[in-house]
Amino acid sequence: MRKVILGLAVSLDGYIEGPNGEYDWCFTDQDYGLNEFFSRIDAVFIGRKSYEVAQAYAKENDGQLAPGMPPVKTYVFSTTLKSVNGDAVLVSHNAIDEARKIKTQPGKAIWLYGGASLTDAFMQEGLVDELWLSVHPILLGGGKLLFQSRNSRTRLTLLENRTYDTGLVSLRYQLDHV
Repeated sequence: MRKVILGLAVSLDGYIEGPNGEYDWCFTDQDYGLNEFFSRIDAVFIGRKSYEVAQAYAKENDGQLAPGMPPVKTYVFSTTLKSVNGDAVLVSHNAIDEARKIKTQPGKAIWLYGGASLTDAFMQEGLVDELWLSVHPILLGGGKLLFQSRNSRTRLTLLENRTYDTGLVSLRYQLDHV
């Protein structure tokens, strides 16, 4: 079974974007483990809003969804989009069931790229297997929180931690589903 890895940047106070949707606070001055991460994945799960932001970035950067990212199979989860670019797959119905089916297909891990609604739904359904958080040394004070309120606890096992000279701390956790 393929793993779904929620991998993203987060502020020390738990925000994934600033009050106006900005992410200019994210470090881009070095690799921060991205190339190693990219070697572990061959697919991306992405929500509509994140997909639109990624497409705007891709237009300016040789079609890459993220800096240095190789081509991967992209699954766009949206009930409002009617079509997606290239060979991306639009998942507009039964998102949870479709994600479970995709996880059973052969391949490498799947990057849960975002957004917040998709992440929350996948976390609630136990579809996320690993967290890879790049904790940036900044307090945004507001914006979009990484995690929404939950009715239960989720235990984590630390797989890896790295500290960079910029103050960024990379943390990898396995979610212990019970």
